[in-house]
Amino acid sequence: MPNNSNDRCLVLIPTYNEKENIENIIRYVFGLSQPFEILVIDDASPDGTAAIVKNLQAEYPQLHIMERQGKQGLGTAYIAGFKWALEHEYDYIFEMDADFSHNPDDLIKLHDACANQGADLAIGSRYVSGVNVVNWPIGRVLMSYYASVYVRLVTGMNVHDSTAGFVCYTRRLLEKMELDLIQFKGYAFQIEMKYTACMMGAKIVEVPIIFTNRVLGTSKMSGGIFSEAFIGVIKLKISSWTRKFPQL
Repeated sequence: MPNNSNDRCLVLIPTYNEKENIENIIRYVFGLSQPFEILVIDDASPDGTAAIVKNLQAEYPQLHIMERQGKQGLGTAYIAGFKWALEHEYDYIFEMDADFSHNPDDLIKLHDACANQGADLAIGSRYVSGVNVVNWPIGRVLMSYYASVYVRLVTGMNVHDSTAGFVCYTRRLLEKMELDLIQFKGYAFQIEMKYTACMMGAKIVEVPIIFTNRVLGTSKMSGGIFSEAFIGVIKLKISSWTRKFPQL
């Protein structure tokens, strides 16, 4: 696949208490064959995550950090990151977890889907080719898988992994998307972003990945996140009946 080294690629990594993982994930991304920059969005982690990042900035000029006051939710972290990326004129903007549940090598595949296959949104999909999840309890696998089935049924959106948090957006898509109208902060945020892209006529490509449960640190998932998503999908569908989406 062509290596478009002139593309400006920014990986957004939201963090809350990720001191066990953050240095390793940063070094791994910067060791890839293709150049990526990173913006860590830290919600005042009490474990010193931000201090680790700031120490690494002396070594990596392509490493950036945004420090926020308190835990404000995944969705608001990504929206803040998207706006920062657009202001600084990046071509491709990625979402990725800090805990190695997403394999950083797959950043190159996601970039290729957008840069060379014409996707406006590339999704690192756990479910487009079977169920590719490692070390999750079976109950959580089933909940996640059937959440995506439920989203497809309610919205009619042809995406197998609508809750995926490993994605690449083109600048063109994010510039047109009305980011201030994105409502959800938790799990439903990922669904809302994909649904909005779909309603805008974006070309969406799912790239098969293998998702591996974190080894270090603690998960930020909770039951409330799933309930937000369950109700949120219905709200999304109803609101779309009267909303006019900008078209690509």
